Amino acid sequence: MNYKPDIKMLYVPEDSLILVVDDTTTNLKIVFEILTNVGFEVITENDGERALKKVESRLPDLILLDVMMPGIDGFETCKRLKQNLATCDIPVIFMTAHSDMDSKVKGLNIGAVDYITKPFNQEELLARIKTHLQLRNLTKTLEKRVTERTAALSRALKDLQESQLQLVQTEKMSALGQLVAGVAHEINNPVGFIHGNLGHASVYFQDMINLIDLYQQHYPNPVPEIQEEIVAIDLKYMLSDLPNLISSMKEGVQRIRNISISLRTFSRADSDRKVSCNIHDGIDSTIMILKHRLKASEDRPDIQVIRDYEDFPELECFIGQLNQVFMNLLANAIDALEDSNVGRTYIEIEANPNQVLIQTTLTENKNHISIRIKDNGVGMSADVQQKIFDHLFTTKPVGQGTGLGLSIARQIVVEKHGGTLEVNSALGQGSEFIIKLPI
Repeated sequence: MNYKPDIKMLYVPEDSLILVVDDTTTNLKIVFEILTNVGFEVITENDGERALKKVESRLPDLILLDVMMPGIDGFETCKRLKQNLATCDIPVIFMTAHSDMDSKVKGLNIGAVDYITKPFNQEELLARIKTHLQLRNLTKTLEKRVTERTAALSRALKDLQESQLQLVQTEKMSALGQLVAGVAHEINNPVGFIHGNLGHASVYFQDMINLIDLYQQHYPNPVPEIQEEIVAIDLKYMLSDLPNLISSMKEGVQRIRNISISLRTFSRADSDRKVSCNIHDGIDSTIMILKHRLKASEDRPDIQVIRDYEDFPELECFIGQLNQVFMNLLANAIDALEDSNVGRTYIEIEANPNQVLIQTTLTENKNHISIRIKDNGVGMSADVQQKIFDHLFTTKPVGQGTGLGLSIARQIVVEKHGGTLEVNSALGQGSEFIIKLPI
């Protein structure tokens, strides 16, 4: 039983444009009439060179290409079409009066999708055209779906990464907050005890000094044994130095109390809403915690921290999270300074000291505050600057950096506070991070 396909049942994409290339005018007219009668839009050319120029201005959905033509033949025309990224996906059907196998194999190897032999059978011609247009349309649809699915997966991946960052940030701040708050609490109790007793001790010592003075006034010539003991303990020096010792201990205890306050400020737990805070307190508490890294060592003098604060109103923010941003940026600045010291002597570093400048200002429109943290360390290349906020990107050796710090910092500033976090840097000229937060 012979089966004759009903070409009307085949799907025909709307607005399909077909380019017909043939050096015979009669063939062009016949094909043009057949195709336009069923609703296709048709353009024609009579040689390969002109056809290649025409597709540059408007891409057809399918090309009917004669094999034997003057100038460049159909094979060469097809080859150039397939070499061009803009036209390589357009289906090409060869038209030929020859049906030898070698020509067909050659054409298919070049990239043609089909062959049709002259003289044409109208139904066969339309069936082949519509089949390949349908395949092209399905391919486009599939590509579109793949693109959409890829975009959806990219969005899902980004959401997952952001969720991971949020989880890491929350867990990190929770653990650090508990640790720091616990340490601050444990320090507070004995320090409070010492601080309270030092006042009484100072009064007691003063009373004892006064009593010794009275003894010396009424008994200026004690027995030899007491005189020997006075000389042995150097009583005069002891009486003059004791107030200094008490004062020094008070100063040390006060410093411990300040550190404890800074720890509590830094580890402040964020609620589910923003609260009004003094940004400078958060920065100062972070500097206090990092002070051990700023002190002089046998290899270098102190890292100088220059604070240039402008007065502005308290900011509604998640201060615990912003403290994490300050911690990360300042720690990175110290790392950059230490890297810049490699190969330099103590004297060379002292002549051009390590510095971190922290500057806060109110923007001209008074709607934002700007926080600049600048170092004079090694700086960054343009390529590193483009990747610096990427998830898991780090320039530090394995085991010394996670690639999460700056990514989390940007998420806190941009997503949590509606601000911006930018970087300006050049190799050998240091780096500057600029935070802008809305008031």
